Amino acid sequence: MEESKVSSCPENLEEAGRASGCQGCPGQALCQSQAGRDPAQDALNIRMRAIKHKVIVMSGKGGVGKSTVAACLAARLALRGATVAALDTDICGPSLPTLLAVSDQEITNSQWGWLPPVSPCGVKVLSVGSMLPSADAAVALRGPRKTHLVRSMLRDTLWGRLNYLVIDTPPGTSDEHLSLARLLRDTRPDGVVLVTTPQDLVCGVVRRQVTFCRKVGLNIIGMVENMAEFECPCCKERYPVLGGTGAAERLAADLGIPLLGTLPLDPALATRCESGSAHNCLGPESTTERALGRIVEKVVRHCEQ
Repeated sequence: MEESKVSSCPENLEEAGRASGCQGCPGQALCQSQAGRDPAQDALNIRMRAIKHKVIVMSGKGGVGKSTVAACLAARLALRGATVAALDTDICGPSLPTLLAVSDQEITNSQWGWLPPVSPCGVKVLSVGSMLPSADAAVALRGPRKTHLVRSMLRDTLWGRLNYLVIDTPPGTSDEHLSLARLLRDTRPDGVVLVTTPQDLVCGVVRRQVTFCRKVGLNIIGMVENMAEFECPCCKERYPVLGGTGAAERLAADLGIPLLGTLPLDPALATRCESGSAHNCLGPESTTERALGRIVEKVVRHCEQ
C-alpha cells in the first residue's frame, strides 16, 4: 500500500497558510489568521487594552512646557478620581520624575513586569530618569535602541487597569514619536495634545508637528498655548509676553484645531514644578489653576465622547 505524502510546514512564517503545501491542511485557516503576527506586539496590546484612554503630549519645539502640561494633566485627572499613569518617553531629557515627585523612587522589577513609582497624588510614573544610576548620568542611544526601550516601557510595565495613560514626548518628530505611532496603532490612542507658546517661531514648528500627526494617523485633541502672558505674583495682573503675537490662536483657527486653553507664565506654578509639587493645586483663586481645570475638562470630554 502506497504511503500518503505529507507536506511539511513552510519555513518562512510569512507563507504560513498560503504556501502550496498548505492546501488541504486542516490547520490552514488558523495559520492564515496568525500569519505575520508579532508576539511582542500582541503582549503590548494586552497591556494597552487594559487602559481606557491614552493621551500623548507633543509639541515639536523644545522649551514650551510639554512636560509641565503633561504632569499637570496627569495629576489633575488623578485628583478628579481617575486612575492615571504617566509615561515619560523623553529618553535623553526626562522631567516627569522631578515634576511628579518620584525622583527618589526606583522602578521595581517583579515577575509580572516593571512596577513604576507612584507620585503623592497617585499617578504611576515610568521614566528613564528612574532607571539612571545618578542624576548626572547621560543617556546616549541610537534610533533602534530608543525604539526598543519605548517598546519595553509600554509592554513590560505592569500598568494594570487605568482610566488614563498620559504620554510625555521629547521635541521633534523622530524615533520616539514614530515608535509610539506604530506601537499603539492597534490600540488607538485618543489623541494628541499639542503645546505651543504665542511666538510665530514656535508656531511654525508646531505646524510641522500637526503635519506629522496627520501623516501617521494620530488624532489631535487640541492645542494648549503655554506662557501666553506673565502673571505678576504681587498684583495678579497679566502682561503680554515679549514676542507674543497671538500666533497660537491664529494657528489653531487656520488648521481647524480646537484651542483647549491658554496658560500664563505663572511664577507660582514654576516654583511648584521646580520643587517637585506640580501635582499640588494652586488654589481656587488662581487663574492658572482654573485654566488648567478647563483644559482637563475639555480633554476628558473628548476622550469620553
